[in-house]
Amino acid sequence: MTPAAARPAHRLPLGIGVREVALAALPALLTVALLLLATQPAYKTLIENGNGWTPYAYQGLTQDVQSYQVARLDPALGAQERQMRYEVALSSAANPAQFTMLAVVEAHGDARLKRVETLLRENTPASVAQAAREAIRLNAQAGDFANETKVQYVQALEAMRRALITTALMTGILSMLLTGRALLLWRAERERRARREARQREALSLASHELRRPLQSLLLASDLLRQADTPEQRQHLLALIEDSAAQLASRADLTRLQNLYLDVTLRLTRPDLRVLVQRVAGGRVSAHLPAQPVVWPVDADRLRQILENLVENALKYTSGPVEVWLEVPGGQPQITVRDHGPGIPADLRERVFLPYERGPRGLTEGQGLGLSLVRRYARAHGGDVTLEDAPGGGTRVRLTLGEPVVTEEGRRT
Repeated sequence: MTPAAARPAHRLPLGIGVREVALAALPALLTVALLLLATQPAYKTLIENGNGWTPYAYQGLTQDVQSYQVARLDPALGAQERQMRYEVALSSAANPAQFTMLAVVEAHGDARLKRVETLLRENTPASVAQAAREAIRLNAQAGDFANETKVQYVQALEAMRRALITTALMTGILSMLLTGRALLLWRAERERRARREARQREALSLASHELRRPLQSLLLASDLLRQADTPEQRQHLLALIEDSAAQLASRADLTRLQNLYLDVTLRLTRPDLRVLVQRVAGGRVSAHLPAQPVVWPVDADRLRQILENLVENALKYTSGPVEVWLEVPGGQPQITVRDHGPGIPADLRERVFLPYERGPRGLTEGQGLGLSLVRRYARAHGGDVTLEDAPGGGTRVRLTLGEPVVTEEGRRT
């Protein structure tokens, strides 16, 4: 067909390829992003609050201070034992490095580790008792913080659980949508290819239909040329062969099949329409022409195909004469082809212009493409073709020509 149609169909433009790759990677990217967002709260909680944090050091401090307090009150213990327990309690209070998250724990109340150490260093019954109470309060603050941390862990894990479920649902839905999109694109591409192939088949069918007449003329003229007796006969037959060959070339240009038969790109000239109409006269076909030239912008080859199809159809449906009239009512050319056949019912007149629709008698010959091509060419010339009953019986086909709407020159500009 055209050079554009001949380009490989499997090569995608770079922008479309990048878009499709990005869409294919979207579920994975979305999953990674959502998982990062989902795990961030739990990760932050673990980093800020400690991984598996427990208040054991604060409990140990309380036990050490209380153990020393009891030792001071127990007369059965010797001085050495009491001193040892004192040193253990003081060592525990004076070593803040073992108390993780100390600042946060102390922020949960009034108890302070430094105060416990200070009270122990005074080492009086009242100060030791007060140090024990301070250690108990500090341990209670650590317990409160531990409970809050557990709640935060549970909340973060629950949020992560919800986010994971949401991520799975969203990526699943997105994957389904992308799969559906891919199926729709595949279906659209398949339908587009089917339409393109149907158009190609239609163009080839129309080309085959239109090549039949010039090929028959060429074969007939070639056969008659062998029997020609005079130079005048041979010259006439050679001219007929040249004309048929030109028509074959005009109707079988493989690089322009779409422009010839589907989108109809015209090559306009301004011939005298009387000459084109006169070509179809002969035998049972008579032409009625005005005295003055009728010059009009048309594609002469396409108008010739129109006339040939109309006359051929008229000859099929009647054994009587066929009349072709060229008139210019209101300054606009009009060509009428009239036969004396059985006519076409009004409800079938539009159907016969459809591809592969045949006449009312269902003739076995032909493909039903001629009239559909006639209307396509007529409308490309800014006109139309209609069917009507002829006075006294038969059918009258009326072709009107207007200003052409699609031209090869116009497309180039």
